[in-house]
Amino acid sequence: MSTLRKFLTLGLICLSAGLFAQDIHFSQFYMSPLNLNPALTGVMNCNHRVVANYRNQWASVLKANAFSTYSVSYDQRVAIGRYDYFGFGGVFWGDRAGELDFSTLQGRLSGSYAKRMAGSRGEAHYLSIGVDAGVSQRSIDFLRAQWPEQAVGGVFNENEPSNEPIGLDDNFMFFDMSAGLLWFSVWGDNQSFYIGGAYSHLNRANMTFYRGDPDATPDVPLYSKFTIHTGGEFMLGDNFGILPGAVMFLQGPSTQINGGFSLKFLLGNQRFSEQSFQIGTWARVANRFDEGSMLVDALILSTRFDYDRFGIGFSYDLNVSTLRPATNNNGAFEFSVNYKICGPERRGVYCPNF
Repeated sequence: MSTLRKFLTLGLICLSAGLFAQDIHFSQFYMSPLNLNPALTGVMNCNHRVVANYRNQWASVLKANAFSTYSVSYDQRVAIGRYDYFGFGGVFWGDRAGELDFSTLQGRLSGSYAKRMAGSRGEAHYLSIGVDAGVSQRSIDFLRAQWPEQAVGGVFNENEPSNEPIGLDDNFMFFDMSAGLLWFSVWGDNQSFYIGGAYSHLNRANMTFYRGDPDATPDVPLYSKFTIHTGGEFMLGDNFGILPGAVMFLQGPSTQINGGFSLKFLLGNQRFSEQSFQIGTWARVANRFDEGSMLVDALILSTRFDYDRFGIGFSYDLNVSTLRPATNNNGAFEFSVNYKICGPERRGVYCPNF
């Protein structure tokens, strides 16, 4: 298992360093709005929102070197006229992978404008457009690398000379930009539908660790990413509803689709505060580079509890790919929390719940 763990670590890091992998992603994408689409900035039924997410993946194989991702965001909406509003916010996230501490840190500021296209006393239809921009730092610890020259008789010997990288920096920074659109409709309590898309990495920054002669620097552009997402909330009874959702990421040679639904049960007196409980089942589908076909990578079990302005979610990925003998079907666990701060505003503005 130790040999397998080292092999997986090397392979997964090489994929990341070669930029054949996708950006960070959360199974609970619906609870990480600013990472999904900048047009979601300020789309809420309150004035302020704070969201935190944490994901840990491949711990059953990589142990302490498991992939870990965290994100913290804040956004707010500002009234414009009777029905429209601006949204402002920011997000900071970090990602670490493997024995070489291959890491990315990013901070972004986002803004949006939501225009009511139609509506009445109990319903509304909005179009939102958003943009964001930020700075990222990518780093790797080359001193922890193990090279073929250090394997003597099949056993690693750190005292052997190594083929250390020459002309490479262990970190660099780059600028990043994204833009997105969102359409959403809301009618009545707990009834909504939305569909949106985002285009990330507009400037296609160079991802190479080489920082030598500018004329000899290889061009390793960060693949642009297209995101398409949709979902809604539909009440099937007085205290029972369904929340379907799907998201597709297209980035370079990578394709990933998450889809499924949650069942929502309303609890308590909804007149004064929302209390609800959700359970959900989702699937993650990804493409295979060697065959060009699609495979089901994981089944995702999720749960969420909302009380008044506070929400907490937990999900667990069951690995069902060809890696399951090594992972024992374990994939990733994810934890999300959000908190909304509401004021006395009563302007007839309606938004979906995220």
